[in-house]
Amino acid sequence: MATSRNDDPSLAASVDTARAALDRVDPTRPVEALPLLREAQEHVIRAIDEAMAAAVTTEGTTIRTAGLLAGLTENAVGPRLARTRLLAAYRSESGRVTAAGVERARYDLEEGRHRTIAPDGQSAPLRFRARRTT
Repeated sequence: MATSRNDDPSLAASVDTARAALDRVDPTRPVEALPLLREAQEHVIRAIDEAMAAAVTTEGTTIRTAGLLAGLTENAVGPRLARTRLLAAYRSESGRVTAAGVERARYDLEEGRHRTIAPDGQSAPLRFRARRTT
């Protein structure tokens, strides 16, 4: 079976892993469900990021439109795209993917020279940490 440009293994893997975590949730046991729900949430966030990256690179969607579809502001999209398999190699020095980076990635895809690198340790979603215990 031929693979299209839109088939992203990172997106599919994130969706599958989120589903697996949700399948293990027992709604009658909320304390045990919480870590599984958090795990599923992290994979859904990763799937959203990978879907936005695929939308802007292979489908020609703008960064702004991808953000709107995901319920994010345009400013929130650039750093999230920088955490993706498709666009991590195209991030700027400020750790964001800009419209120029997306254009370069599209060009490289068309020419068969697309660069992929593993996103660095910043790929984990931000988590709340209390400053003090009061």
